[in-house]
Amino acid sequence: MKIYDFRSDTVTKPTPEMRAAMANAAVGDDVYGEDPTVNELQALSAQMLGKEQGLFVPSGTMGNLASVLAHCGRGDEVIMGTKAHTFLFEAGGISALGGVHPHTIPNQEDGTLKLEDIASAIRHDDVHNPISRLVILENTHNRCGGVPITAEYTHAVAELAHANGLALHLDGARIFNAAVALGVPAHALTADVDSITFCLSNGLCAPVGSVVCGSSAFIGKVRRLRKQLGGGMRQAGILAAAGIVALNTMVARLAEDHQRAQSLAAGLREIPGIRIDMHSPTTNMLFISLYNSGALTAEEVKTQLKERGILVGAVGEKQFRLVTHYWIDDEAIAACIKGFKEVLAD
Repeated sequence: MKIYDFRSDTVTKPTPEMRAAMANAAVGDDVYGEDPTVNELQALSAQMLGKEQGLFVPSGTMGNLASVLAHCGRGDEVIMGTKAHTFLFEAGGISALGGVHPHTIPNQEDGTLKLEDIASAIRHDDVHNPISRLVILENTHNRCGGVPITAEYTHAVAELAHANGLALHLDGARIFNAAVALGVPAHALTADVDSITFCLSNGLCAPVGSVVCGSSAFIGKVRRLRKQLGGGMRQAGILAAAGIVALNTMVARLAEDHQRAQSLAAGLREIPGIRIDMHSPTTNMLFISLYNSGALTAEEVKTQLKERGILVGAVGEKQFRLVTHYWIDDEAIAACIKGFKEVLAD
């Protein structure tokens, strides 16, 4: 049975071109800074994001964690949304490993944080308070429907943060999806942030890794933290080679994933019992909910879809997240729509 995997764009596998590049990669010891392929990936990443330097790390979670630890000391506070990936899905690492206190404020429907909420969350100089050091934004915003955040909004947050002595970090796991959706170069969305982490192993199809970008001084701190966290790799060029191919060949085609998400939404919208949640898909994520579906739960529908070769993510009692990516073609879209029709008709 053919399997169509809509659970996430993290399930993507490397393309044949990536596998060839990995097999033929020039390598060295990256902890010594001597892996030429890693160095090439880092330089390319920094150039595309408009920053001085980049650093290859094993995962986006490590990239965000090391970035927070580079900006904050123990007992400091970081302001982020209640639906932020760092708050929800990174195992409390900033607190457990860094002693950094999260201060959460509500995400708006479009993934943004109200400027007045950020301003209210910034602590005054008082011996009773933790010190506010950092604001984190997310672009695209995962749990708010994969929406892209504009450069204008990011600029406004940066101005507010910097005026109050705070830095701004961007969890840009899918920053290239945001750039394609908004029709701007990625560096336009990162110009005002002090640091950014982006993932190579989501929609860009590389098998492993993320890159942290920022100033040379900041990356120097993150390099030391990467070593402390066990992320120093040796002949990592074998992995970095796939990342170079990803950046050179996979960014422009993300528009195809966005279009297929629209097609999927259009088809599912016609099925009785399904509601499209949040925004209609603006990138490659689609959130849907069941209504008037009797006793069926999302987990039960998910199980029945799996029996038909369709894998989806259940993110609530009646809610699903579906993600399009390189390995989801028009046939997969049709199969997913057909599967939901069959299950909800039973």
